[in-house]
Amino acid sequence: MKSPIKIAAATVNQTPLDWNGNLDRIIRAIKEAKSEKAEILCLPELAITGYGSEDLFLSYWYPQKAVSQLTKLIPECEGITVAVGLPVRIQEKVFNTVAVIENAKLKGFVAKQYMAIDGVHYEFRWFTPWKANEVIQIEIEGEKFPFGDLTFYHQDIHYGFEICEDAWRGPIRPGYRLHERKVDLIFNPSASHFAMGKTKERKELISKSSKQFDCFYCYANLLGNESGRMIFDGEIMLGKSGKIISRNQLLSFQDFQVKSFYLEEKVQETAEIQTKEEEFVQAASLGLFDYLRKSKSHGFVLSLSGGADSSTIAILVSEMVKRGIQELGIVLFCRKLNIQLPPSQIENIEKFLVGELLTTAYQGTVNSSDDTFNSAESLALSIGAKFYHWKIDEEIKSYTSKIEKAIGRKLTWEKDDITLQNIQARSRSPIIWMLANINNALLLSTSNRSEGDVGYTTMDGDTSGSISPIAAVDKYFILHWLSWAQENLNQPGLKYVNSLQPSAELRPLDKTQTDEKDLMPYSVIVEIEKLAIRDKRSPMDIYSILVDELDIESSMLKSYIKKFFSLWSRNQWKRERLAPSFHLDEFNVDPKTWYRFPILSGGYQEELEQLDQL
Repeated sequence: MKSPIKIAAATVNQTPLDWNGNLDRIIRAIKEAKSEKAEILCLPELAITGYGSEDLFLSYWYPQKAVSQLTKLIPECEGITVAVGLPVRIQEKVFNTVAVIENAKLKGFVAKQYMAIDGVHYEFRWFTPWKANEVIQIEIEGEKFPFGDLTFYHQDIHYGFEICEDAWRGPIRPGYRLHERKVDLIFNPSASHFAMGKTKERKELISKSSKQFDCFYCYANLLGNESGRMIFDGEIMLGKSGKIISRNQLLSFQDFQVKSFYLEEKVQETAEIQTKEEEFVQAASLGLFDYLRKSKSHGFVLSLSGGADSSTIAILVSEMVKRGIQELGIVLFCRKLNIQLPPSQIENIEKFLVGELLTTAYQGTVNSSDDTFNSAESLALSIGAKFYHWKIDEEIKSYTSKIEKAIGRKLTWEKDDITLQNIQARSRSPIIWMLANINNALLLSTSNRSEGDVGYTTMDGDTSGSISPIAAVDKYFILHWLSWAQENLNQPGLKYVNSLQPSAELRPLDKTQTDEKDLMPYSVIVEIEKLAIRDKRSPMDIYSILVDELDIESSMLKSYIKKFFSLWSRNQWKRERLAPSFHLDEFNVDPKTWYRFPILSGGYQEELEQLDQL
């Protein structure tokens, strides 16, 4: 009996316009696959350019450069078959393709047939879908190659491709035609963005596909925070007969990973699927690591209030250091971030490096409590971050007195509540930006998704920042995650923050301000936003659904829904100006990645009036 062949899939952490780096990572992946005796290697979708190249795809020169990079890659493929993704322009149209190279000879191109157009994806802006069963010839450096809906043979193995979105198109997906052609193996090179819980959907897709099409099904995804917002988890899976035979560990800090497996039905090495809490910290810490090194910044600065949001971000930076050291080792970790290697006699290398990379500051006012100061200080000390603290009352008084003189009256909490709250948040921004500039560092913005929903954030205050790591995550999850992190990530410094009620601390202390008193329970916000933003339901639909699901008095539920939609529609301008955020959950409210909404609108007035008629 003939022994099964060995194939491999690779994930690579690419960056748009990093031509040499992208090619080098692909070549190193090919060399590793060769060393593991793999006969076929599948690399991810658009691996040569990176998926996040945006409107560069529309230019003439960019796809041409991608093809020229492909020609440099061909000689590296001697003794192996390699499938690699790149854009190809044919006259006025650009196609998302996979080039197949066999033993240093280009065999042809498979073109993607279905474009991803939902959520974070806008592929129709750049690419033209290919027609099923159509094949043409294209010319590269004077030689013609087949292009389109192709399959290939390796010895007696017949194989084909579904490129990412192709596989998610149900009864019209290319897999059915590949099955009719009696393929033995389907590769799926993907650029599938990370979202908590998404790997379970992929696992189900791949296991079902392998059974439905009676073939081996091999999936290979991109890796890392490629271009700023989307994070790719680098998932590699092989399925057969409805089972996952092999699966790698996701969200690696490495430049690339290669996973090889034999085409046989027995289960090989398979990593476990992580919990949502673990996925969040893995993805966010990798996202921060890649953003820091690719932006060539020298660390992070964080206004650490002692509350839930800023404390979450501080822990994510700490975890970035911990996980980076564990996976890369201290030398490579420091080299990638261009920081000096710490002296060998340092007792706690992890804390030392957090101190090198994270500078925090508590910016108090007369309205700040000892509780939040203690929370901020103890957390910073526990993880090793630099910690400064100062008062900003003098700055607030300077701004306020100038306005009072100009308008001829004193500002009061009864008449000027929002103004007096906002000037505190805005007064913190210039000085924390100074610290970021001094350090040549990225300022971390602390807004979360729930605040983004309702505009519960001060523009040019707490929204200030170079990157907003948790803007796509709801506050209800963050509060839960902090309790989980204290125990499961061994972060005792979270003890104080987990004992506090979330508060902006912008009103006098005797007014006992809390976020949920200002808004509504965070548990309610998350239920409304799932239906309103994720599922795009109307206010009336949401009331009909939640009135039976939530233990809330009917009139109160109506008031919460009305408040959510009113605040949502009037605060789109804020969401348009939020710092770039990571896409981490199944949906987010960033108009540049997931949900577009008009800045000016009628504010759901008619729809909300209908609630009162019930």
